[in-house]
Amino acid sequence: MTTSLPRPVQLAPPRRTDAVRADVLASLVVFLVAVPLSLGIALASGAPLMAGLIAAVVGGVVAGLLGGSPLQVSGPAAGLTVVVSELVTRFGWQATCLITAGAGLLQIAFGCARIARFSQAIPAAVVHGMLAGIGITIAVSQLHVVLGGSPPTGAVRSLAELPAQVAAARPDAVLIGAATIALLLLWPRLPRRVRLLPGALVAVIAATAIALLIPGVPRVELPGNLLGAIAPPALLPDLPWMGIVGGMLTIALIASIESLLSAVAVDRMRRARGRQAPRSNPNRELIGQGAANTISGLLGGLPVTGVIVRSATNVESGARTRASAVLHGVWVAVFGIALVGVVELIPLAALAGLLVVVGAQLVKPSDIRAARSHGELVVYVGTVAGVLGLNLLEGVAIGVVLAGLVMLRRAVRARVRVVEPRVVEPRVVDPRVVEPRVVEPRVVEPGVVEPGVAPDGAEPGGTAPWRVVVEGTLSFLSVPALSRRLATVPAGAPVRVELVVDYLDHTAFDHLDAWTAMQRAGGAEVVVTEPGARVQGDRPRHGYATWSQWQEVDHTPHAPLLAGVAAYHAQAAELIRPTLQELADGQAPKGLLLCCADSRVQPHLITRSGPGDLFTVQNVGNLVAGTSMRAALHYATEVLHVPLIAVCGHSGCGAMRGLLDGARRPGDPLGDWLAAGARSLDALRAGHPVGRAALGAGYGEVEALAMVNVAEQLAALQEQGVDAALVGLFFDIPTARVLVLDEDAQEFRRPDGQSSSGGANRARASTEGTV
Repeated sequence: MTTSLPRPVQLAPPRRTDAVRADVLASLVVFLVAVPLSLGIALASGAPLMAGLIAAVVGGVVAGLLGGSPLQVSGPAAGLTVVVSELVTRFGWQATCLITAGAGLLQIAFGCARIARFSQAIPAAVVHGMLAGIGITIAVSQLHVVLGGSPPTGAVRSLAELPAQVAAARPDAVLIGAATIALLLLWPRLPRRVRLLPGALVAVIAATAIALLIPGVPRVELPGNLLGAIAPPALLPDLPWMGIVGGMLTIALIASIESLLSAVAVDRMRRARGRQAPRSNPNRELIGQGAANTISGLLGGLPVTGVIVRSATNVESGARTRASAVLHGVWVAVFGIALVGVVELIPLAALAGLLVVVGAQLVKPSDIRAARSHGELVVYVGTVAGVLGLNLLEGVAIGVVLAGLVMLRRAVRARVRVVEPRVVEPRVVDPRVVEPRVVEPRVVEPGVVEPGVAPDGAEPGGTAPWRVVVEGTLSFLSVPALSRRLATVPAGAPVRVELVVDYLDHTAFDHLDAWTAMQRAGGAEVVVTEPGARVQGDRPRHGYATWSQWQEVDHTPHAPLLAGVAAYHAQAAELIRPTLQELADGQAPKGLLLCCADSRVQPHLITRSGPGDLFTVQNVGNLVAGTSMRAALHYATEVLHVPLIAVCGHSGCGAMRGLLDGARRPGDPLGDWLAAGARSLDALRAGHPVGRAALGAGYGEVEALAMVNVAEQLAALQEQGVDAALVGLFFDIPTARVLVLDEDAQEFRRPDGQSSSGGANRARASTEGTV
């Protein structure tokens, strides 16, 4: 039996008329983006221009109705331009349409076989490298058109012939193409109130207006309208069927991967904006894409995929349902039938300029940084080189092989870092006073030892330990590297060896044990630790334990805190440094979390969030009250534009107990603050459904009031007109469970959608020892 997640609270349930209005407006915006892109992609593919519009219509209507991603918009995509161009050159247009239809049938088979999940196994660096290679190929080939020539086949040939094309450039084409590119680059930087129309449409209109003033500019030539361009593929007996089948498989694989990746991106964008559209069904999406490709090929159209540019436009324009994608296809059909004369006014250089920018945007610096940070830059570069130098399928194959080699290297290799003790030097502040000066830590890269800092706690003039940090898989293959690093530690020096490894084989253990014995024989102190390992009593040494569970805490008030800070520098600072460096220039949290100031409620622990994820506010009783809370709410919504606000209560809340006990004495600071919770107490006593559900599930009155309080604080946020999605949470301390408020059922449920029994949970937690 399957269950669904509780539905989070929304600001207001969308009315049907609002959804219809939003879908119609979004479809018009997507239509304006789709027309020039479809024509430009057809031009770059060497296909009839009307084939791009046919694919846009079929992709919008068929994939929109049958696909599994409601907000995704499908049509001809730049990612298949290189493949289609090669197929047209090799087999001709009629055979390419047959290949498109066959690829659609393969996609339907993929979806029925439910193999969409396997697409997630393709490394991200390979996918990003594939898109970058396609983008470079498109941009370089279309530069020839911007310069007034014809696009050569292949990236290498395009680059080789580019100098000659520059020498023979047509000034009129260069002017129009440059104007298009400049407008496309400038448009996103203009104020939002100016950008009423999509940049692609504005650039093409402006370039067309310029072309009207210049005679002889090459323009789009159409043989007729959209209906007249429909041409079913011919079954020729002498076709090279092995090549045809290979082309079908190539288009089916690439179109499927691109569509599924686009669907994942659309889901992320939708969640980031707090939209409650259904999540994508990848297998159904493959069936919908396959049906669209089959029909597009039979009608004489280009291959169809889910297109991230149009899909992002659809989401950003406020689309609510799949009706927006379907309507966009209808508008393209009307345009292609009734407004053909308008299309023939567009200069070819304008469409080429549009494609140059689209191709360049497929090469994303963020993808390169991500590949580099994950140690997969060689995979990314290898895929790009393969796509440019060979072809798309072989480039992807090269990327997958390189990814496998990188994974194999990591599986048999350990990374060893050596950190030398800090240097503590005196600093003269005053002629009569000398204070210690601590040099900042520097981590020594493998094979290099430099002066640095030892863990906190070394006394000036004392001997601090060296640190040897071993990460990854420590097997016999890593013993030579480990031996070289250990040799940099002086004999007799104190050492702490930190084994952050997922595997330690017998050979490596013997080598490390022998080295440790040798160091100790020379009088050195050697401590070998495994961060996160368990100690006696099955209590964690670090991580989620309290200070008293892993420290020998003395009785001075500041000792536990300072010991914790020292452990942070020794264990976590180096690991978290790359993340914090990326966040150094600003924050973009995914939401605001309001929770109680109770020391048992750890916001980042119960949400498994990290730096930069949540803008957190804690006060007594998690109340939406007070100047501080209003300021935080204003900053989160108006400056940071968080898409989500969550309010989290908890069991055993002292503030809720104080409300029940009447601790609201005027003049008392705590009493004055708790007065803001009177609304929640009144709601509980009036029979609030959340409170009734809590009491019926076996929770006590304090817990029932805490749950009602969460619901009432969400209501208060709604009354203030907060522009964000709202979610209610409840942290049940004895069971360590976080429950989610189900708006429809008006009760707190487990994240898997099941009801939670307070009494049963506590009894079970007690017997299992989870308290």
